Amino acid sequence: QVQLVESGGGLVQAGGSLRLSCAASGRTFSTYAMAWFRQAPGKEREFVASTFWSTGTKYADSVKGRFTISRDNGKNTVYLQMNSLKPEDTAVYYCAADPRGYSGTQYQPYDYWGQGTQVTVSS
Repeated sequence: QVQLVESGGGLVQAGGSLRLSCAASGRTFSTYAMAWFRQAPGKEREFVASTFWSTGTKYADSVKGRFTISRDNGKNTVYLQMNSLKPEDTAVYYCAADPRGYSGTQYQPYDYWGQGTQVTVSS
């Protein structure tokens, strides 16, 4: 069983930055694919970014050049640095993990999820 705990969300003005963190339990964190998804009110959960040792990093087109996913395997933590934030980035952001190494854009295959952290970007 893997537990994921997100932190770092909040309210920020357009153009600002936030860094989300996701702390994971488990001794084999380095072997997990990790991802961030987000869900705005009335919308489906959408892929933001993922990272895995064999496939590298992936980003949604809407965040490329603005967001950066990274991980610290020594701390069992994955990060999402978000710069140049826009009002349309407002959503609940979720951390996800897949011990089998799936790092794709579909949310269904990911086995473990955090509780989510709210990001609100004001115009």
